[in-house]
Amino acid sequence: MTGEASALAGGRSSAPAALSLRAPLGAALVGLLGFVVLTTLVLASRHGSPSALDRALHHWSSGHRPSGLVATARAVTATGTGVFPYAAAVTAGLVAGGDTRRRLGQAAGALAFLLLGQGVRYGLMRVIARPRPPLGDWATHASGFAFPSGHATTSALMAGLLLTAIGVRAQGRRVPRPLRVAGAALVVCWAAAVGLSRVLLGVHWVTDVLAGWLFATVWVGLGTALIRTAPLSR
Repeated sequence: MTGEASALAGGRSSAPAALSLRAPLGAALVGLLGFVVLTTLVLASRHGSPSALDRALHHWSSGHRPSGLVATARAVTATGTGVFPYAAAVTAGLVAGGDTRRRLGQAAGALAFLLLGQGVRYGLMRVIARPRPPLGDWATHASGFAFPSGHATTSALMAGLLLTAIGVRAQGRRVPRPLRVAGAALVVCWAAAVGLSRVLLGVHWVTDVLAGWLFATVWVGLGTALIRTAPLSR
């Protein structure tokens, strides 16, 4: 009877764990399917030629960007590259950790998560080798191939890390729900603004940005699932 009770207890404890994996794995699957579809369309087109939607949005944004909006877009896009994303990754890890040892471990893990994701994204970008929009339409500097957008990917990965940190810090603490929602909304809006700034500034097609968001969804989903299974292995 004791063994049966233990088995039943183990079954009950594993059920919530299985449920907690459905959301991140489901998000990763949806992101992967979307990314595969977009990549297939790009590879099927001649030399990565833009779709009708890409061309329409590119032409519209190129013709509707006053100097003030361009300056704002440049400031926003600057937060999606350079030191800022890596500093934010370390900050997210420090916020999510408990004691000093765990904080340092979380910070190192968040940084490794971002660096590994960047490595995979860069490899995909080199293989797909999609050209950027015409140089004459650019309103900022850019380098490398277009698909998926590095800025959109990086900012979305950062959003995932920061949202995870917000969720971890809120557990067991009386953090007001409006404050948590406001923080999460700010992070999501920032990541969206970075991606959209790349289209506005003329250095990416909109499908490059969508691909970056989808890739980040896959990476964050898999990372979240890995984190949630980690306690079960200890």
